[in-house]
Amino acid sequence: MSKKLVIDPVTRIEGHGKVTIHLDDDNQVVDAKLHVVEFRGFEKFIQGHPYWEAPMLLQRICGICFVSHHLCGAKALDDIVGVGYSTGTPMLPTPEKMRRLGHYGQQLQSHVTAYFYLIVPEMLFGMDAAPEQRNVLGLVEADPALVKRVVALRKWGQEVIKSVLGKRMHGISSIPGGVNQNLSIEARDRLLNGDEGLISIDDVIEFAQDGLNLFYDFHEKNREQVDTFADVPALNMCLVGEDDNVDYYHGKMRIVDKNKEIVAELDYHDYLEHFSEATEEWSYMKFPFLKALGREAGSVRVGPLARVNVTKSYSDSTPLAKAALERFHDYTKGKANDMTLHTNWARAIEILHSAEQIKVLLNDPELQKEQLVLTYDQSMWTGEGVGVVEAPRGTLLHHYRANEEGNITFANLVVATTQNNTVMNRSVRSVAEDYIGGNAEITEGMMNAIEVSIRAYDPCLSCATHAAGQMPLVVSVLDSKGKLVNEFIR
Repeated sequence: MSKKLVIDPVTRIEGHGKVTIHLDDDNQVVDAKLHVVEFRGFEKFIQGHPYWEAPMLLQRICGICFVSHHLCGAKALDDIVGVGYSTGTPMLPTPEKMRRLGHYGQQLQSHVTAYFYLIVPEMLFGMDAAPEQRNVLGLVEADPALVKRVVALRKWGQEVIKSVLGKRMHGISSIPGGVNQNLSIEARDRLLNGDEGLISIDDVIEFAQDGLNLFYDFHEKNREQVDTFADVPALNMCLVGEDDNVDYYHGKMRIVDKNKEIVAELDYHDYLEHFSEATEEWSYMKFPFLKALGREAGSVRVGPLARVNVTKSYSDSTPLAKAALERFHDYTKGKANDMTLHTNWARAIEILHSAEQIKVLLNDPELQKEQLVLTYDQSMWTGEGVGVVEAPRGTLLHHYRANEEGNITFANLVVATTQNNTVMNRSVRSVAEDYIGGNAEITEGMMNAIEVSIRAYDPCLSCATHAAGQMPLVVSVLDSKGKLVNEFIR
């Protein structure tokens, strides 16, 4: 005997998903699930294509984190032709730094989009605010100067991407063994100094600090809500470099627990030896976990919150982000942070960190050098490659195999949103219990609280699945006999 609450679709995320919440006769939460209900077929329709097409085609999974897919595929191709990390061949400095520059540019513009357009409306207006207010148009009306800064930030990030990949979306730069161009002096100077239509890198850093201060102000006024909202456990995973801190482009996979003790560390080429993926009939998205710990204890969190949990410190070359990270760590007294809304704090830190990283790269003269591609021949061919990068939403993996003719025979993608599947479902359950359980009347604010818990992860269901068109939000309440007793339509 139960009632069922359905939120379909979840709004202000990339892609289409729905939530079902089962209530008993006392309106206590019995179960809550995030369903990903669209099917992704990219791994299948890439088969038969020439291997070198993979980074071009598979980046079209998404219009937001396409650079991550492009670079992940490029790293897998490096392996396939025999000059990748699995072969022990070091990447030339200029192409690796060009790839990193594009990657930081994408992270900045993606985080800015998620933070300001999708999350800040609740920070400024509250979860209970009217739907017509808690959106970007409401931000324009309430604080037009803020929105102008946000638009300028996104534009600048897209110009970084264009300068590296040739286009603001779905460009081409990486080729097996390197890249097809360096950074021109003109592009470098425009990004550093700005012009009539573009802000300077120093403006970017200043605006990024404004975004971080926005979270500090929000947190100070709403500390109890922010700290208790969906405080759910998970291991934390990201790539770390030789300095044992996050490396967004290359490194070892490190997984830490609540005490920041390392529970696993692996070469990402060995991912399948350590991880398995569970399935459920109610979702097309899988549930990855560490085999050694099992499905529940071995589930991981990835993305901004996981990365700042794993990272001990940033480089002295990014002093503002380094200080912000220290403040973040001090708040939990050295423990890993499981507070879902603190993901937005971590995201704001990463916006600042990306801006400072980009400034360092723009001032690096190696970006203008001409050695762009490692040479290779057929004798070096391996036919298999794995690429992993830290996408804005977390750890992303591409795994390809190609035959002797150079055609792809196998492709597997494990995207960040898939890694977060279990912890997102835990968050949905936690918020449902706290905000809906025991209440006879469903309010708009209660519905939105569920969505806020999901939006904190900035899930890209377009990467995990695909949908077209716009669908309404329908929340239906049925009694224990399945009869409709109330319905909300957005």
